[in-house]
Amino acid sequence: MTFGSRGWEYEVQPGWGSLPDGWEWGWICGVACDSRDRVYVFSRSAHPLVVFDRDGRFLASWGEELFGPENAHGIYIDAEDRLWTTEWLGQCVRQLSTDGELMMTLGTPGVPAAEDGAPFNRPTDAARSSTGELFVSDGYVNARVHKYSADGRLLKSWGTHGTGPGEFNLSHCVRVDRHDRVWVCDRENHRIQIFTTEGEYLKEIPGLLQPDTIYFDPRQDVVYLAELQQRVSILTLDGEVVTQWGGGRKSDAPGEFAACPHGIWADSRGDLYVSEVQANGRLQKFVRR
Repeated sequence: MTFGSRGWEYEVQPGWGSLPDGWEWGWICGVACDSRDRVYVFSRSAHPLVVFDRDGRFLASWGEELFGPENAHGIYIDAEDRLWTTEWLGQCVRQLSTDGELMMTLGTPGVPAAEDGAPFNRPTDAARSSTGELFVSDGYVNARVHKYSADGRLLKSWGTHGTGPGEFNLSHCVRVDRHDRVWVCDRENHRIQIFTTEGEYLKEIPGLLQPDTIYFDPRQDVVYLAELQQRVSILTLDGEVVTQWGGGRKSDAPGEFAACPHGIWADSRGDLYVSEVQANGRLQKFVRR
């Protein structure tokens, strides 16, 4: 079966990504690809970080002693192939090599911030700008975005609870587009808000189905969006819909969504990976035609 339309058609690859015998997926919170199209899967399970090649062959697992089994939330890989993992219950963001070497930790692992709005209190995701600053969405208790220097110094924070411009009801993911605009999934307000790197509000994209995570195509001006209510959308950078599939209905059928799309990424060939959370999490690969 084909999913998508208007030049963005995909075929699902059933059974992609086999775990070793006896291993089980938990909630599959995030997925990301490096420059070699290795696929990194971040999940709430006994093996939180699992790596596959693009054909779905298991390559490695690491981080069992670093990440708590229920801590996984966001994963991001920057242009230098550095991994940034965000642990919602671990209260921290970590920078790692693709071999699992720990390079930096932001926040105090396991300890939430003592002050309201200070980093971190159940953070959700992280991303870098073209000039190296790191942005962290801090959303399950705080309603914030934090901006850090490349060496890990907190530069500023913005956001508060609410429904107006610059306010969040769960800042669930942050990404930076090629224009260095900061996109934030304001999930429970069913919208994406877009800011400058200084936190100045620019615009919003409303009417979404609880946006969880976004990924920008490095070759074309589109953004891929995983939405909690069983939908994947592809939008232009102006927020116009290119194509969508799924939405509001759970289904075990390949290519549809039995749980909730939570992570999304594309490899160098344009193939799309979507991870799902809740019981019996699933990771699906969509091959672009």
